[in-house]
Amino acid sequence: MSTIEESMLSLGVHARAASRVMMRAGAAQKNRALHAMAAELVARRAELQAANAADVQAARADGLDAALLDRLTLSERSIDLMHEGLMQVASLPDPVGSITATNVRPNGMRVAQMRVPLGVIGIIYESRPNVTIDAAALCLKSGNAAILRGGREALRSNLALGRIVQHGLREAGLPAEAVQVVETTDRAAVGKLITMTEHVDVIVPRGGKGLIARLAQEARVPLIKHLDGNCHVYIDQAADPAKAHTIAFNAKTYRYGVCGAMETLLVHAEAAPTVLPGLGAALRDHGVELRGCERTRALLPYAVPATDEDWATEYLGPILAVRIVDSLDDAVAHISRWGSGHTDSIVTESLSAANRFQREVDSSSVYVNLPTCFADGFEYGLGAEIGISTNRLHARGPVGLEGLTTLKWVLNGEGQTRG
Repeated sequence: MSTIEESMLSLGVHARAASRVMMRAGAAQKNRALHAMAAELVARRAELQAANAADVQAARADGLDAALLDRLTLSERSIDLMHEGLMQVASLPDPVGSITATNVRPNGMRVAQMRVPLGVIGIIYESRPNVTIDAAALCLKSGNAAILRGGREALRSNLALGRIVQHGLREAGLPAEAVQVVETTDRAAVGKLITMTEHVDVIVPRGGKGLIARLAQEARVPLIKHLDGNCHVYIDQAADPAKAHTIAFNAKTYRYGVCGAMETLLVHAEAAPTVLPGLGAALRDHGVELRGCERTRALLPYAVPATDEDWATEYLGPILAVRIVDSLDDAVAHISRWGSGHTDSIVTESLSAANRFQREVDSSSVYVNLPTCFADGFEYGLGAEIGISTNRLHARGPVGLEGLTTLKWVLNGEGQTRG
C-alpha cells in the first residue's frame, strides 16, 4: 500500500470515529465551535492573508487564468464574508433530531421521520479557499465529519483555514478530526477518497467539468454534483426595459467566474429592438464579447456569429451568447436543449408568463425578475452552501444544512403486536 493510500485511509478512519461523536453533539456545543472559529479567523487574519498571497503569487506565475485567480484570492471582503457565514450558520436552527409530522396508525402506533447526519462527507474543490470554511461550518452544524481536498493552487490557504477550524473544534470539546484537510496535492489522493466506501458516505465535488466528469466515472462513493452552470436570462415581451437592462447586466458582470453567471441571454423578438441596443453597448463597454444569432447581429453588428457550441458553453469569463426568440415556448425549448439545469431567470411583468416559466423550466433554481448570480446558499439564507446540486435525488440547488442530512423512520408504540 502506498504512502498516499495509507494517509487517506488514516483520514477516513479518524473521520468515521469523529462522525460518531458529531452525531451526538448538541446545538450549543456545535455553535460554540462555530463562534470559536469565527474568533480565530479574525485573530489569524494576517497569517491567513500571507498564506493566500503566497498561493496567488505562485498561481499567477504558473499562468492560472483570471477567473480562477479571482476565485483563489481572499480579499478583506472575502474574509469578512467567511466570518459572517460562520456566525449565520451558528444562528440557524439545528436540523439534527427534528421530527416530521407524526402519523398515528389505526392501532395507535406513531410513525414519523427524524433528520440525521449523512456521516462522513468528502469535499473536493478547486481554487476557492473560502469553501474550506463554508464546508466546515455546514458539515459541523449538520453533525457530520468532513474530509476536505482543495486544489493544489490553494494549499497554503486551505491548511491555514484548516488550523482555524480545528482550533474551534477543540475549543468546543469536539474532535479536531471532525474536519480534516488533505495535505497532499497528488491526484492519487482524490482517487482513493472517492472509492473509500467504508469510511466516506458522500462526495461533494466543486470544480470544473473535467473534475466532475472524472469523479462521475471513477467514484464508488455517491456524488452530490453539478457538471456546469450554463445559466440563462430570458427577457420576455412583457418585460420592463429598464429592469431587464439592470438584471441582465448584473447577471453577467457581477462576477464572471461564479457558476451562477449568465452565459446566454434570450430576448423576445418584440422586446429586442428596445432592450438589446443599449444593453449590448453597455456589455461591450464593460469588456464583454457578444456572440449572437443572425437576428441579434442585425441589431448588434459588432457581435460575433454564435454557433451551437456557444449555446452549450459555460464561459466563466467575459463572453455572452445572445439569441432572439419568438415566444416563451421557444425560450423554454432553448433552455431545455442547451441548459445545464443550474439556474435560469425570466424578466417579465406578466404573472402568467412568470408562472409558466417557473413551472416549465426544469432547473434546480428558477427566478423571476432576478439575476442568476443570486445562485448562492448565503443569498438563499442558508448561511453558506456546500455546493449547488443539479441532481434529482436527495438534494437539489444550493446544498445547506438540510441537504447534508437524511431521514430515518422512527416508530413508537405501547406494546402493539402485528396480527
